[in-house]
Amino acid sequence: MCSVPAMVVGSAGLNLFSGLAMRGAAKENARQTYKMGLRANQSAEESFGNQQSALGFRQRENQAIAAQQKLAKTIQGLQARGTARTSGITGITARLILADSERQTANAREAINQSLESATRQYRRNVQGLVAQRDNRRNQIQSQINQAYNQIPSLSSVILGAASQGLSTFGSVYGSEAFN
Repeated sequence: MCSVPAMVVGSAGLNLFSGLAMRGAAKENARQTYKMGLRANQSAEESFGNQQSALGFRQRENQAIAAQQKLAKTIQGLQARGTARTSGITGITARLILADSERQTANAREAINQSLESATRQYRRNVQGLVAQRDNRRNQIQSQINQAYNQIPSLSSVILGAASQGLSTFGSVYGSEAFN
């Protein structure tokens, strides 16, 4: 049979060993969470870059298409003016036909400009959405890392837990008279 002091020391020692083992496991878990967080953050950055690149490419395509459309409308307007001039019509009628052709060309070009401006505003909103999405992923990763590190018990709490267990064992063996 064990002596009472040996039981108290054994209980406290076992509790200390258990607490230190749990602390070590929690530290390792936090380290692994941190490493995973680094990889996840890198993935979020790569995803953001790829998505932003795709949006930029689409925006440049839209600009090129708009430039081609504006050029085509300009050519159509010039052709219409040339046709009106060579048709043999003169005077006010000719001027009205030329003015109408120029107005139609200008309206078509303005419609293309407005569509392009709208697409540019949408591009900016999409990029802002990507930034928000990336920042949200970063914040979630940081929160997981913080949570993992917060799960590590402090050394003082492990020691106090072991001492408390030792006192509890001592009290249960000697009863309440031991503390009077």
